[in-house]
Amino acid sequence: MSTSHDTRVARLAAEPLRVTGPQPGVASGFVAQVKDLWAHRELLDLLIRRELKARYKDSTLGFVWSLLRPLTLLLIYAIAIGQFLGAARQIPEFAIFIYAGLTIWNLFTETVTSGTASIVGNSGLIKKVYLPREVFPLAGLGSALFNFAVQLLLLVVATLIIGDPPTGERWLYFPATLAVTVVWGLAWALLLAAVNVYLRDVQYLVEVAVMVFFWVSPIVYSWGLVQPRLDGWLEDLYLANPMALAVMGFQKVFWVAGDGQPVPENLLTRLGIAFLVGVVFTFVAQRVFARLQGNFAQEL
Repeated sequence: MSTSHDTRVARLAAEPLRVTGPQPGVASGFVAQVKDLWAHRELLDLLIRRELKARYKDSTLGFVWSLLRPLTLLLIYAIAIGQFLGAARQIPEFAIFIYAGLTIWNLFTETVTSGTASIVGNSGLIKKVYLPREVFPLAGLGSALFNFAVQLLLLVVATLIIGDPPTGERWLYFPATLAVTVVWGLAWALLLAAVNVYLRDVQYLVEVAVMVFFWVSPIVYSWGLVQPRLDGWLEDLYLANPMALAVMGFQKVFWVAGDGQPVPENLLTRLGIAFLVGVVFTFVAQRVFARLQGNFAQEL
């Protein structure tokens, strides 16, 4: 019995020490976390698959549900705002316009909301084994990207059906828009996931914030309708919202009928700036996450 115990102690002592807090140094600590995540990339893949399977577990329609929700919202907004309030008379091909905005917006909100609850939702696993905690918000991002790809396919098919598929230089806006959405979504997911462990009201606050920012992004109305009502600093404040730029960039790609509609000046440049700021924000969010993660197990 004693020999068996001594053997287990020796094997445990031989295991490398895992530090759950931030590594020394800002840049070196960030690089160390990235390397740790890369070493656990297979685990991340498994978590993304688990996330997708759990979402549609015991569901007859399965992944079809990832289409039904945005299609339902599209139908509601197209009828209520497009027809009843007359927006469709001012916005050509209103269905494509609104579905393009909903597609990129859903990617952002799903990344943020699922990421915010990811640490608390995986408390059992976090308290039992070591693994880089960032994999949980990243798994939420991976799941959101899968649903985004499904909705994107439907959007492309819709443009082909109506005879206005996106071509040429407008595709330059696609990687810029996607990059802005991913970095800002991941940054907020990391930051809010860590804070939510200590203050559980955060996940409910996020739901409210998502509703607010939905209406301050040009998804159900065009930039041309809101621009005349913004003057000076109000316009700058509106365009400081990276998702407002991302929505307009995505509409620029797929909303071919809107080529004659006004867009902010230098939209592609604004998207580039928003991406660079988002990269810095993601770096800061990860360092805050690393600083707070040391006490996750105790708080959970």
